[in-house]
Amino acid sequence: MTAELIIVGGGRMGTALLEGIIASGKLGAAQILVVEPDPERRAMLRLAHDELQLVDSPELGHVGPSTSALIAVKPEVAEAATRLAGGLGVRRILSVVAGISAARLEGTLPGPLPVVRAMPNTPALVGAGVTVISGGSHVTKDDLDWAEDLLRAVGTVVRLPEKHLDAVTGLSGSGPAYVFMMAEALIEAGVTAGLPREIARVLATETILGAGRLLVESDESPEELRAMVTSPGGTTAAALRSLEARSVRSAYIEAVLTAAERSRSLGR
Repeated sequence: MTAELIIVGGGRMGTALLEGIIASGKLGAAQILVVEPDPERRAMLRLAHDELQLVDSPELGHVGPSTSALIAVKPEVAEAATRLAGGLGVRRILSVVAGISAARLEGTLPGPLPVVRAMPNTPALVGAGVTVISGGSHVTKDDLDWAEDLLRAVGTVVRLPEKHLDAVTGLSGSGPAYVFMMAEALIEAGVTAGLPREIARVLATETILGAGRLLVESDESPEELRAMVTSPGGTTAAALRSLEARSVRSAYIEAVLTAAERSRSLGR
């Protein structure tokens, strides 16, 4: 049976995208084929979606004239996975693999197929991701429109030239980990200050959630919002002086630049 979409890779990100696409109604489970060599992962996906097509290796019979492929594998096998999908005759490729350029993926294909690169992040698991997309040398506006429509199922989509994707990886791709580390630290700080751990967890996580909503929904800049919380000579001003003294702002900047450089190194 042919599929409208072949997802190569049934790991965390591939599954997040699968769930979002099905939940949005853009495609039904029966229209999607997931290629996943791990039998345990296939069994988990089968429990979640009876009608989903699941294989350890795709065949020509799975590909029709409108079939596209989504590559969601580790960087070291991205080119092999793209070569496999392209050899089956898919219409276009959407890659969510970090660091591997569209040109490298195009080099594995038998002809001038469109390759769209995308960098989503893990909040896609709860439909709150942010994804940046860019097009390779054979991509048309229709290809980008298709990719954006598909990825909107798991959050916000932004279009940028491919040269920015390493920076995007360092900022929004790796960004959730920075926030999670901050949450860990805030919880530990609350416990150290005498709060029960569960209360500290609720206060830290709800504070991060509320601050994030305020950032998104307010017309004020981050600097203006910070100033609103910071009374001269008050507790917040004292806390921010402590953070600045320990170069926390610089540490975040260095973290993003380091992740971006790592993304560039994956593509070399």
